[in-house]
Amino acid sequence: MPEAEQVDPEGGARTPPHTGVLAEFGQLAAAVKELFGAQLELLSAEIGLARSAISWMLLAGLAATIAGVGLGLTLLALVGVLLAKWFASWVWALLALAVLQLVFLLVAIVFFRRCMHWMTLPATRTEWSAMMRETRARARRRVEREDAA
Repeated sequence: MPEAEQVDPEGGARTPPHTGVLAEFGQLAAAVKELFGAQLELLSAEIGLARSAISWMLLAGLAATIAGVGLGLTLLALVGVLLAKWFASWVWALLALAVLQLVFLLVAIVFFRRCMHWMTLPATRTEWSAMMRETRARARRRVEREDAA
């Protein structure tokens, strides 16, 4: 005998209550939807915040670069003035400053090249190469044993 529809206190018809495993699956689905719905809302809000933060990061990076260049130029001018007082000649002071900058540039280039070398993962490549040579030698020995047998 089918279950009779229950009536809402407001006078509307309600669907019959679910029973058993089907009701539990429905509750589980609703709970999962509620849980992941909240997580998706949080993820959406965080992605929006991160998207906004990228623009502000770029702007802050630009401001820091401009300030850094300004500070660098100011410090170079200060060193130039101090060297001019020390050498008692602007020509010698500027020449010494140029040599200092050239040395700094060469050190930066050497360091950059060293970092590029580290990015090639030399130890990993050496280990990988040794492992491949060992595997190839083992395979050759196995083939030679099979041919000899």
